[in-house]
Amino acid sequence: MSFQNNENESIAHDGETDEQRHKRVIRYMRFITFMAAIGGFLFGYDTGVISGAMLPLRRAFLLTPSQQEVVVSSTVFAAFVSSLFGGTLNYKYGRRIAILLASFVFTVGSLLLFVAWSYPILVLGRIILGVGIGIASLTTPVYIAEVAVPEMRGQLVTINTLMITFGQFFAGMIDGVLDQFFPAMGWRFMLGLAAIPSFTMFVGFLNLPESPRWLASKGHVEQATKILYTIRETDEQADLELKEILDAIPSAPQQNASSSSSPKPDYGSSDGSDNSTPIASSPLDANRHSFLPRVLAMLAHAPTRKALFLGCGLMVVQQCAGINTVMYYAASIYEMSGFEELAAVWLSGFTALAQVAGIATSIFLVDRAGRRTLVLTSLGFVTLSLVGLASSFYFARISSGNIDMTEVRCSFQPATIWDGITTYCYDCANIHGCGYCNGACVRGNITGPFTPDVCPTSKGKHHWEYDTCSNPFGRVSVVFMVLYLFTFGVGMGAMPWTINSEIYPLKFRSLAVSFSTATNWLGNLVVSATFLSLSSPSALTAYGAFGLYASVAFFGFCWLYFALPETKGLSLEEIEKLFRNPNSDDYDSIHLSEEEALKAEGLPLAVQGGH
Repeated sequence: MSFQNNENESIAHDGETDEQRHKRVIRYMRFITFMAAIGGFLFGYDTGVISGAMLPLRRAFLLTPSQQEVVVSSTVFAAFVSSLFGGTLNYKYGRRIAILLASFVFTVGSLLLFVAWSYPILVLGRIILGVGIGIASLTTPVYIAEVAVPEMRGQLVTINTLMITFGQFFAGMIDGVLDQFFPAMGWRFMLGLAAIPSFTMFVGFLNLPESPRWLASKGHVEQATKILYTIRETDEQADLELKEILDAIPSAPQQNASSSSSPKPDYGSSDGSDNSTPIASSPLDANRHSFLPRVLAMLAHAPTRKALFLGCGLMVVQQCAGINTVMYYAASIYEMSGFEELAAVWLSGFTALAQVAGIATSIFLVDRAGRRTLVLTSLGFVTLSLVGLASSFYFARISSGNIDMTEVRCSFQPATIWDGITTYCYDCANIHGCGYCNGACVRGNITGPFTPDVCPTSKGKHHWEYDTCSNPFGRVSVVFMVLYLFTFGVGMGAMPWTINSEIYPLKFRSLAVSFSTATNWLGNLVVSATFLSLSSPSALTAYGAFGLYASVAFFGFCWLYFALPETKGLSLEEIEKLFRNPNSDDYDSIHLSEEEALKAEGLPLAVQGGH
């Protein structure tokens, strides 16, 4: 089915039975979601591919450590910046145009990386990709949420997040295969292959509809009506949804509705008054399309401000619970656990499947158990997993072998939460140029100690340990890593994106989602840039860093238990009402039943009245 921008084109499906229409709508919902979720796949692929591509890139361009950091962080920073202006792009030009632009940018950036001939061109390509990632990461969840039928919305938005994690896993597998068989040129294909799905998304969205909510907010009510009649199972559903959309738009343009060629009633009030929460006439209204006045108006609107605090807070908890630390540095974490480099690389790739499985589980549960239940359950198990991971590193240290003798250079290191005295093999292995053997911490290198008689290998009784120590708790770390990724995926992986796509009023949805997405990227940048420093012995150590993430998850659980309403099964306009003041004059402009209101608060009906 093709949607063009011709206002007079009829898209009705006459002669369909109810069953045929139901099947067509379900199929079309899935197709729209698939095309939009390619953006999620690219988001995951382009943020994950650089992990495996970095080694061949370092060889090809002779990159210094600081240049490697720029290659990695340039994409995250560009995504942060573009997610800020992406809200304005969505507001002015629509969700469809924003996704088309993002897919075009993806394609250009991927092709540039494929042919990159120097370090500056490599960084430029990564920045261009970051721009596309930032726009797509805020737009695709909003587009899916606004087009989806309410009973499928949570499931369909969650598929977008599933594609992000699948993209990360797929990138890891591509990296491994190409680096093994094409060590010299494989990095070009690793980075350039993203052009194929991004071009597919561009072509697909040329024939997909604009969000009917965005169209209605811009006065194109006739076109919005036609699209709703095509993507809803009954005319009555389309009528009701259009009425709710127009009720939620301050100063809704009713003249377009009344002039529609479709046989639909005029949903506006006769005097053109607004039945939703109007933004009071102010000097800001005269220039309401400018960025700063829109931001000030959004922050002055109490329901949106309340929703924005919740949405941005969810993103902070998601990032500061350490997920991208685990995704970016999984191989390093496994090396800290005592695994060899090759084993650590493959473990990091395959354990990423745990998050894919978790998000796949959430797709099944999101519209059954609800968003609130999944978030709280996920955070509870994430806290336990992080405590277990921190404990495994702590016990790995104290069981790694006692130190009976040390050379002066290997006897001490700067420390924050411990005394810094070399007491165990773990402490010794973290001092550059020192290694452990037979109860001694002495100077040496990867081949052995500088004083051979310290480690008499001829008897086969002792072995030299450098950079890492034997760790009987290594498998325990793997178990808690897998549990962490799975339980994170069940709730905190997808639900912050799903909830942020639902909770904002239409007038400010693009701008608010851009702010919450920028918060996510900023948290991503800060956490991923500080993990190696935080986990060093001179700072918090590995177990201290994971303990910090566990405390964030725990406090997030406590806060969200009281702050997060349930949005399962509610229309976007009904969700908007959850953030209004019950004592305001416009509270009942969108009606919720008593049962729906209690359900939204996550409470059983019997709680009413203290029963």
